[in-house]
Amino acid sequence: MITLRKKVNPRRKQVRDNIAAERFTRIGSIINNGVPVAILIMIGFVAICSAMLSVQITEDTIGWKSVNEIISVVVIVFFIALAIAFYIHHYQSRVIRNYTRTLALAGLFILLVASARFASFYPDRFYLAIGTVVICAVVLTIAYDQRFAISLSVLYAVLAYLAVGDGVDISLFLTMMAGIFSCCFALKEIRTRMKLLEVSVITAGIVFVVSVAMGILHNGVSSKLFSNSGWAAVMVIFVGMVIQALLPVIEKVFRIATSMTLLDYSDANQPLLKKLAMEAPGTFSHSLLIGSIAETAAETIGANGLLCRVGAYYHDIGKIGKPRYFVENQMGMSSKHEQLSPAMSQLIIVGHVKDGIEMAKEYGLPAVLRQFIETHHGTTLVEYFYHEAKKKTDEKQAPPSEAEFRYPGPRPQTKEAAIVMLADAVEGSVRSLTEVTPTKIEIVVHNMAMRRLQDGQFDQCELTLRELSQIETSLSKSLAAHYHGRVAYPKAVDNPGENGV
Repeated sequence: MITLRKKVNPRRKQVRDNIAAERFTRIGSIINNGVPVAILIMIGFVAICSAMLSVQITEDTIGWKSVNEIISVVVIVFFIALAIAFYIHHYQSRVIRNYTRTLALAGLFILLVASARFASFYPDRFYLAIGTVVICAVVLTIAYDQRFAISLSVLYAVLAYLAVGDGVDISLFLTMMAGIFSCCFALKEIRTRMKLLEVSVITAGIVFVVSVAMGILHNGVSSKLFSNSGWAAVMVIFVGMVIQALLPVIEKVFRIATSMTLLDYSDANQPLLKKLAMEAPGTFSHSLLIGSIAETAAETIGANGLLCRVGAYYHDIGKIGKPRYFVENQMGMSSKHEQLSPAMSQLIIVGHVKDGIEMAKEYGLPAVLRQFIETHHGTTLVEYFYHEAKKKTDEKQAPPSEAEFRYPGPRPQTKEAAIVMLADAVEGSVRSLTEVTPTKIEIVVHNMAMRRLQDGQFDQCELTLRELSQIETSLSKSLAAHYHGRVAYPKAVDNPGENGV
C-alpha cells in the first residue's frame, strides 16, 4: 500500500512550531495574569447588581420589573462593569493580578449598591445614596490614588443613581459628583487622625450648597429642601467618622498602609527597630541614613517619600540574626568571612533577605513595607564573593556561574522600592571611598545607577530615565551633605584637653 504524504519544507515546519509555541505562551501569560478569574468576578458582579436593580419596589409590594426593563438594566450594568474593567486594566493592572484586591473592589461596589438600593425604600431620604458615593470615593482614594478614585466613583455614581429608583431628577446625580470631587481632591493622604474629619466637613459643606442650589433651580425654596440638604451634609460627616473607625479594616482588606500607619511604624520604639538598634547598631545607623536620602529622592520625582523612608528603616532587618557577618557591624574586628569559603559567605549574605521576610511576617509588618526587604537587592550579583570565588578557581575547574552568586529577587515593582535599592547601593559604595568629595560621589552614584539599569533591575517599576537622573542628583547632594568635610581644630599647647571651641 502506497501512502502519499505531502513533503513539508523544514523551514515552514519550524515557523509553524514557533507560532504554536508563541500561542501557548500567550495563553499561559493570560491565565497567570488572573484574567479568567477577573472575568468570572465581573460576570458575578453584573449578575448581582442587575438582580438588585431589577427589583420593583412600591408602597405595597416588592416584585420584578418588566422583561424589557430588566434587559435594559443588565445592558447598562454590563457596560459600566466593562468600563471599570478596562480602566483597571490600563491604570491599575495589579488589581487584576491580585484576586483579593479584585474581590475586595467588587464586594465594595456590591455592598454600596445594596445600601443605595435600600435608600429607595424611603423616597424622602435620598441622602443615604449620597453617603454611599462618599464612602466609595474615600475608600478608593485611601486604597489607590485620586485619579483612580474619581474615575471609579463616577461610574459607581451611575449605579447608585439607578439604584435609588424612578422619580429622581438629575440634581441628585450632580450632588453626588460634587461629593466625589471634593472628597478625592481634599484627601490626598492621611497623616493625622483629624484628616478624615476635616475632609468630611469640607465635603459636607460643598454637598449642602450644591444640594440647595439644585433644589432651588428645580423646585424652588422650601423648608423640606433645607432639611434634606442638611441631612445629606450630616450623612457625609457620619461617613467620615465611620471610615475613621474602620480604617484598620480597610487597610487589611486592600493590603495597604496609610501615611498615618507608616508614621506609627517609623517610631524608634517599634519592636523590630529597637531590636535592630540593639543587636545591629551599624545596620540601624545605615538604615536611618538610607531612609533620609531615599525620602528626599522620592519627593524629587513626586513619589511617596514617607513610604521610602519607613521602608528603608526595615529593609535590612534580616541582618539581626547574624550582624557580625556584615561590615557595618564589625566595629573594627576581623571579618568572619575570612574563615569561610566564598560560596558559604554568599549564602549568609543572600540569606539576610529571606531572614528579613520571615521576621517581618512574624512581627506583622504590612506587605507594603515587606516589599523593601524582598527587593532592595533585586537579582543583583554579590560581586565581592563572586570575584573571590573566581580567584580561588583552579585552571582545571570551571569558573563559578554568576547565577549562583545572585540574589533571588524579585526586582523592584514600584518606584519607591527602586529608589531604596539605589540609595542602599550608592551609600555603601560612597562609604568605601578613601577620600570623599562631591565629584567622586556624583561619579559613584551615576555609575551605580547605570549598572543597575543595564542589569535590568528597574525593568518592572516604570521608572523613566528622566526620573532616574533626578534621583541621581538628589542622592549625590544628600550624600555630599552627609559626608561633608570638617575643619581640623587647632590644639591648644597649654591646655591639651580643650578642643579650642
